[in-house]
Amino acid sequence: MLTIASEIEVLTRFGRALADPIRCRILLALREAPAHPADLADLLGVSRTRLSNHLACLRDCGLVVAVPVGRRTRYELADPRLGHALADLSTAVITVAADAERTCADAEEKGCC
Repeated sequence: MLTIASEIEVLTRFGRALADPIRCRILLALREAPAHPADLADLLGVSRTRLSNHLACLRDCGLVVAVPVGRRTRYELADPRLGHALADLSTAVITVAADAERTCADAEEKGCC
């Protein structure tokens, strides 16, 4: 049975997914087009085992889905709006970073990041 996650749960899952650079790269690759795990592993330069672990995390977070295609499995974003959200987040972070005089490390010392 599917349940609707609260806004906080959704944001927490999204944050967990984005906390790892490999998962970010997977999401950005899938934003461009669905892909098979072997192709993603080659594209990202990671082992298939490592990629599989990251795909499992992204599936558990509800951000990607596995689609059976014959004897293979293709991965894609769970919702096309995720691609737009990733683009919006990337733009927002770049804008903030370009305008900021301080780094995240500076902000952590001051307790505001």
